[in-house]
Amino acid sequence: MKLKYFFPMVIAALATFVTSCSDEDVVSYLDNVRVTSSYVALPAEGGSTSIDVTASGDWTISDIPEWVTVSPTSGSGNTTVTFTAPATSKSNEAYVTIECNGDKQMLKVMQMAEKVELAVSTCAEVNKGSDNVSYRIKGAVTKIENTTYGNMYINDGTGEVYIYGTLDAKGAEKNFSSLGIEVGDVVDCEGPRVTHNGTIELKNVTVNSITKSLIKVDSTYVAGEMGNTLPLEGGELTAYVSCKGKGVSVDIPEDAKDWLSIAAIRNGGTEVVFKAAPNTGGDRSTTITFTTTDGKKEYTSKVDIAQKGAIVPVSVADFIATEVGNAQYRLTGLVTKVDDAASGKYYISDYTGQVYVYKASGEVALNDVVTIVGKHAEYKGTPQVGSGKLEEICASAEPISLADFNAAEDSNDKFYVLTGKITEIANDKYGNVYIEDETGEKVYLYGVYGDWTGENKQYFIKDNAIAVGDTITVVTIKTSNKNAPQGKNAVCFGVKKAE
Repeated sequence: MKLKYFFPMVIAALATFVTSCSDEDVVSYLDNVRVTSSYVALPAEGGSTSIDVTASGDWTISDIPEWVTVSPTSGSGNTTVTFTAPATSKSNEAYVTIECNGDKQMLKVMQMAEKVELAVSTCAEVNKGSDNVSYRIKGAVTKIENTTYGNMYINDGTGEVYIYGTLDAKGAEKNFSSLGIEVGDVVDCEGPRVTHNGTIELKNVTVNSITKSLIKVDSTYVAGEMGNTLPLEGGELTAYVSCKGKGVSVDIPEDAKDWLSIAAIRNGGTEVVFKAAPNTGGDRSTTITFTTTDGKKEYTSKVDIAQKGAIVPVSVADFIATEVGNAQYRLTGLVTKVDDAASGKYYISDYTGQVYVYKASGEVALNDVVTIVGKHAEYKGTPQVGSGKLEEICASAEPISLADFNAAEDSNDKFYVLTGKITEIANDKYGNVYIEDETGEKVYLYGVYGDWTGENKQYFIKDNAIAVGDTITVVTIKTSNKNAPQGKNAVCFGVKKAE
């Protein structure tokens, strides 16, 4: 019988490392058997570690060394296998064999009594790697997000890795400032990889070495005051740079060159003046890179420059069509679903579509008509409103049946949510239509618009090809004309085309 063998690359780990069993950590692939980790690491003080075995049929584990216990040693299909070893004063390692239907998976089992020095991985390798594996990287600090915990980004030229937490020299948390790490420094650090909300991180890393950068941006000033944000109308920003290398070069990203330029370089490159053009769009920002060299190696320091912009009013569809960035948009919509009101997580819709709002300030309720301002963010490829701010709750509406709406008292202050199929368009200029529900009850809407402000009242129905047979959702008040009930000045927040 012909057998297949698979010997995965083994990455050395600390003695305290525990393997993960999530589906995303499956790293070895054979036709008939696969495991969730290419190795098992047991603590020197003794203990257990588990992996998952996924097999197409019956499987067995053989070549088990005396110093480790495996349970179970055979099974069928998907099984969790536990490896247990007592405390040890010396390091142990061996390979066990998992066999199923002719396929053999070789799995390394190790119990290290001393710390194993990790080889340096590239940032690209970390980003392609697996969670719950310890990695060591070396690269330049490009951004520091939190100076207490030590959250920062490190780039080695192959990619960038987010560091979530940096331990101090004694292994303690929340003492990042004691390390003296600054943007531009080259840091050698190591820690376990985790994934949080789609972001790959090395968590609570240990710093092995810090190589100070030969260049540093000390401060930036706008109009005589320290800061990095230019006004809407444009202006100048001055960056003050300390350099111990040979010369200074300045790099402005291509996508910012149409609005940001260098106006002057003074004092041997230690004072650089940038000029920003007036901004007719939303908020924008860029990152400037300052570079020097010691003749052998380049050193960099980076600084963010931002410019305030106008807030652009958009429909949901237009918002979704914009690019991810810092531009600010204003949307008005009906709250159609609330995931977490307190933390500002909900969905809004208008007549063009629906979008998710993530962590907007201000608390809303289902069926509120809200106006929010935020930027185009994205989560796993899906657009969402990020960094949002609730500007206004325009109305709090009550869902109601068409029959109950017709029977309700007239009021200019009470808003209702109605849904019905258009049975007749009496006037497509002003949007006078009849809608009907599944019971046959009808409501006359005297004016249907797409804009809560009421500025664009005419031809909304015609311009958006809304026709008889389409189902619409509107927010309206209840009035009467010659004792006949009607909705007035209805705003459309949903359209379902007739099939």
